[in-house]
Amino acid sequence: MTPNVVAPPVSGPAGGILSGLRRLLTSESLVLWLALAYAATLAPFTPGFVSASNGQALLAYALPILTASLGLTLVLILGGMDLSVTAVISLASVVGGRIMSAEEGWMAGSPLAVPAGVAAMLLVGAGVGAVNGWVVTACRVPAFIATLATLMLFSGLALWMTQSRKIGGLPPGFVLLGQRLWMATAITAGVAALAQAALSRTLYGQWVRAIGYNPRAARISGVPVHRVTFATYVACGLFAAVSSILFTAALETGNPEMARDNLLDVVGAVVIGGTSLYGGRGRILGTVFGVLFLSLVDNSLNLLGLTFYNITMIKGGVILGAALMDALRNRLLAAA
Repeated sequence: MTPNVVAPPVSGPAGGILSGLRRLLTSESLVLWLALAYAATLAPFTPGFVSASNGQALLAYALPILTASLGLTLVLILGGMDLSVTAVISLASVVGGRIMSAEEGWMAGSPLAVPAGVAAMLLVGAGVGAVNGWVVTACRVPAFIATLATLMLFSGLALWMTQSRKIGGLPPGFVLLGQRLWMATAITAGVAALAQAALSRTLYGQWVRAIGYNPRAARISGVPVHRVTFATYVACGLFAAVSSILFTAALETGNPEMARDNLLDVVGAVVIGGTSLYGGRGRILGTVFGVLFLSLVDNSLNLLGLTFYNITMIKGGVILGAALMDALRNRLLAAA
């Protein structure tokens, strides 16, 4: 029998380079450094990139994307997937508009229109999340297929409810939530803090990671896998509904096609931020960095005058690179 031969570790300059590369790829701050390097490289060649007005525009774009990405972060750490986040955003936008609109709203002119509209939008998010959670847990449908189906179902429902029309005349008290940047920032920061606390300081967060690492072992250990999974999909729907509130208030319309083209941004930001597609690993702060990086890319390419199609191709390449990096990171961590 031929004995197993273990390759000796690489030493010298090559070993130092490989060790440094390993530390870089497994660093939790990698995406932040990439974002800063990208901004520093593009700034001299991008007119208006370094300006207060562009900073505000970048932040206004990033906040609702971040809010939706936070919920997806929880789902991916769990080992699941939710492609229906943009359907939640559009359907909640339509329902909120139907209630609040001064032109055609069910509660037009009522002092309770805004709280009722916001509550209804949150209920839409929780409801879609509950449907996803039920189909995944009770019916045992793979999460990718289940949420792809609900993406199509609820996107179509939003279009049917409005016949593809936008709903205007939203109350000023609601519009302020999106147009006052400090208010939108405070809402997003509060949601991020809540997600961080749930993930890092509660038994629920430990259960989510345990299920993501190994659902069978988690079940044997007494973790209520189905209940935690169901709750996580509901939470993801609620986060998407908050994103819809910010989008709808900023654009002053209930739009059945709201965020239709932003699914790539939401999923990509979470993956770029280091949340593993294999489950069990991810951070809220990493998602913040991922949204920052992808927002910088989108913003700079728009300022450079590239077309929508070119921007989409470039962002797709960036996200593919992040997925490949995630696979390499998992191999490095497994070999450590």
